[in-house]
Amino acid sequence: MDYPKSATILRALGHPARLQMTVGIAKYGCHVAKIVEKMGLPQSTVSQHLATLRSAGIVTYEKKGLKACYRLTDKKFNKLLKILGEIG
Repeated sequence: MDYPKSATILRALGHPARLQMTVGIAKYGCHVAKIVEKMGLPQSTVSQHLATLRSAGIVTYEKKGLKACYRLTDKKFNKLLKILGEIG
């Protein structure tokens, strides 16, 4: 196990907003505007949280015109989110 990498991932998911964003992206894939709309957070706050998730290697994005479409980087995060859902 890569303990430093795992700790980085868990730290990134440790914030309720980032965890909620990750679950939403896993289920639906999302544009920033959609995340802002659903969560009711300012666009700058959402962008900061997404930057943390990207830095941790949890999400990646693809530019489509003026929009950025986010998705999970790996299917293993679906498993992790399922386990976290079972705990809570």
